Amino acid sequence: MPQRRPDLIPSRDARVRPIVPCGVCPHLIRWYQSLYSDIRLPMAKRRTVVFGFPGSVRDGGANKRRWDRWRPTVSLGQQDDFEPDLVVLFYKDEDAQLTAILTEDLKQVSPRTEVVRRPIALKDPWDFAEVYAVLYDAVRDYPFVPAREDYFVHITTGTHVIQIVLFLLVESRHIPGKLLQSSPTDATGKGSVEGRLSVIDLDLQRYDALATRFKREREVGLSLLKGGVATRNAAFNKMMTDLERVALKTRDPILLTGPTGSGKTELASRIYTLKHARHDVTGPLVEINCATIRGDQAMSTLFGHVRGAFTGAIAPRPGLLREANDGLLFLDEVGELGLEEQAMLLRALEEGSFYPVGSDRAVTSRFLLICGTHRNLAADVAAGRFREDLLARIELWTFALPALKDRPEDLEPNLDLEIERASERYGTRVAMSREARQRFLELAKKAPWPGNFRELSGVVRRMAALSDEGRITPSLVEQEMRRLGERPGSQAAQALASNRSGLASKVDRVREVLGDVDLDLFDRAQLEAVLEVCLTSKSLSEAGRTLFAASRQQKASSNDADRLRKYLARFGLTFADSRPAPHAP
Repeated sequence: MPQRRPDLIPSRDARVRPIVPCGVCPHLIRWYQSLYSDIRLPMAKRRTVVFGFPGSVRDGGANKRRWDRWRPTVSLGQQDDFEPDLVVLFYKDEDAQLTAILTEDLKQVSPRTEVVRRPIALKDPWDFAEVYAVLYDAVRDYPFVPAREDYFVHITTGTHVIQIVLFLLVESRHIPGKLLQSSPTDATGKGSVEGRLSVIDLDLQRYDALATRFKREREVGLSLLKGGVATRNAAFNKMMTDLERVALKTRDPILLTGPTGSGKTELASRIYTLKHARHDVTGPLVEINCATIRGDQAMSTLFGHVRGAFTGAIAPRPGLLREANDGLLFLDEVGELGLEEQAMLLRALEEGSFYPVGSDRAVTSRFLLICGTHRNLAADVAAGRFREDLLARIELWTFALPALKDRPEDLEPNLDLEIERASERYGTRVAMSREARQRFLELAKKAPWPGNFRELSGVVRRMAALSDEGRITPSLVEQEMRRLGERPGSQAAQALASNRSGLASKVDRVREVLGDVDLDLFDRAQLEAVLEVCLTSKSLSEAGRTLFAASRQQKASSNDADRLRKYLARFGLTFADSRPAPHAP
């Protein structure tokens, strides 16, 4: 009985020991081995899983003479360069005995290979519809984990219909693997009993029906990425076509750039849905806006912490990177991460491991990464705010999402999408009259839309909420578009007011918080400058540091926040009063 070669796979912690011929100088041997002394094998070997059918003709036989000929299923365990960890054998009732024999024979030639027999209720293996339905159900619930396992489908055995159906399941990614062909070493099958294996790559262009089918699937995937919107902008459509190809073919990080509200978060979610449907990811979608985390909180949120790592750490925390294991991690506004978090993230990407806060033991996590930002990361690298090596790692596939004002031809289809969403939100059918639609598109194409698609969504929701019986009229359109350009503190108001004189703008700012009051021009100008800084600062302390940056250098200690608080109090104001009041939709 032929046996496979001895198992030479060392243990997980074994060091690589080169083979040195006898008779070589011992000093040379020690020098040669020292070159490899620090090389370690990977911590975990990827599992190899093979799906297949027993062949009633080639695999058949129960006597000892069966070992004298090539058998395709047994040959899976007889290769020197291929050792499956798991073989899943689907079989019909009449092949139960044959499958049992093959299971024992495989264990003899490859003791490390596990064989799982899976009976299927297949009455007619030549009926295409029945075979497809049965095999589709058989593989649908298999727990595919492509990040840890390599999948092969053995198509040598079974009827031609079974082979075609297996081919279709692989090409449609219902089985995220490759086709495996076994064959004898000569035409008679009387050569080496081990035979040989090869991976098959068929050219689908020769089959018009199949090419059409997969073209439709690609169109479905592309529509998913675009949120079902029939976009018309040629440059945007080309970018989304490229993104669809990248998302399906690679596991590399993807960088989405673009202004606030351009749709980066929604697009990341759609990429996850597409990859999850193709079994490229099996874990969850985990997302975080990096602008909302700072310092120790950022390290703990991303990488987790152990109990007692810092004050208040009464329980361990896994961290988002571990939660995203086998899934997809979306880091929005990645440019807001600190340099320490960037270094940890780079290690996690390159090595698949990192250290939780307060721990001296590394943990592992394998995830796909999508980053989003509205910043110029190359400029941040030049300024020392972003690591150059991390940028090189995440910018291999960069897609810049255009602003809404740069896609005027896509206003109408996105308007229809938002009307549909408003209908679902309010539980009633929302519609626009022809005159209202025409007027909206006319005004919308001239608007700057600094809030982009997020702002468009808010505009439509407001018009829908104020409409009578869900019908948006021209007067509502005029009212909303006027409000869009005039409401105090809004992004649109700031953009539309950019052509006004500096003095007029300052007068408006002071009037916004104090109303009509009499102030000396000096006090008004000074207060206007203070309010502008407060508006663009995240806190009272940050605004104080900006306003008193020069004078604070001359003091041993200072409290900029208190100085600013006292100044605002002169006018009866607080820091909160300098912020624009939220506008209810």
